[in-house]
Amino acid sequence: MSLRSYVVTRILMTIPMIVLLLTIVFMIVRVLPGDPAALHFERNVTPEALEAFRESLGMNVPIWEQYINYLIGLPQGDFGLSMQDFSPISYHISQRFPATLELTIYAMLFAVLFGVALGVKAAKNYDTVKDYTIRTFGIVTYAIPVFFLGMIFQFIFSIYLGWLPTGTRYSPRYDPPDTITGLYTIDSILAGNLQALAISFGYLLLPALSLGMVLSGIFIRLTRTNMIETLRMDFVVAAQARGLSDRTVSFSYALKNAFLPVMTMIGLQFAALLSGAILTETTFSWPGLGTYLVQRIAHRDYTAIQGTVVFFGILVSLVTLFVDILYAYLDPRIRL
Repeated sequence: MSLRSYVVTRILMTIPMIVLLLTIVFMIVRVLPGDPAALHFERNVTPEALEAFRESLGMNVPIWEQYINYLIGLPQGDFGLSMQDFSPISYHISQRFPATLELTIYAMLFAVLFGVALGVKAAKNYDTVKDYTIRTFGIVTYAIPVFFLGMIFQFIFSIYLGWLPTGTRYSPRYDPPDTITGLYTIDSILAGNLQALAISFGYLLLPALSLGMVLSGIFIRLTRTNMIETLRMDFVVAAQARGLSDRTVSFSYALKNAFLPVMTMIGLQFAALLSGAILTETTFSWPGLGTYLVQRIAHRDYTAIQGTVVFFGILVSLVTLFVDILYAYLDPRIRL
């Protein structure tokens, strides 16, 4: 199968998966016990006000018509209106998503660099004390709940040592950098504002370190397993026999060939981080989509919950599609 045919096939498979996801989320919100409109007012509401509220949100028509209207609006970026203040949910997503994306990028960067480096170290020292130590470290870090690790880091580096802030995204004493990309570190670099860059990194460090540390355990184990197999292959042995340095053999020969499964895991975990950083954001009061979702749940804002979950689902589907296509491009055997 050619790469073009594979890409077309994967896209055609992704479309019904996204539609199924939208349908499931839409129906779950609609079949939950109680009337969302009545729950919004709780008590002391007139029938006229209740009906006007339903009409403003498009909930006064049959469910099938609501579903069609929702599908028509999604391609235009219309995720509906919030039940709390009738503001567009797409606006809140656009305001919150850059914070989640920035946290995810730096957490993933730390997890990959740290995890791959330790995985290579463990493979090169197979069946030694270093190997056992690194393996144990990878298991422990992956088993620790991210919110618990985050609280430990807050206690050590923020409360006890006073080196780093306990939470939020930026110091309230300073104005954040001018919005260009929405990522404070990138915006600070583009604006040439070194003070804003230092502040942004200071507030980003602990949540990114907590999330990345937990995730690094996956890359330690995956890199170690693939490196052990690759180091035993003939082309690696031949490179060692030619007198190449250990660093060249490990990184230019072995790791390059063992990295394909790791790259796939990077894509999948990146997608999972985008939608699963809720605990980290809540622990550090990080103003991303995770904390927004928690706030909407607390306010029983069903339309905002639906819109946020659908956005996460579409995002994960698209990232997974991109990873599959990239993997097929790098490894033609996938297309067989």
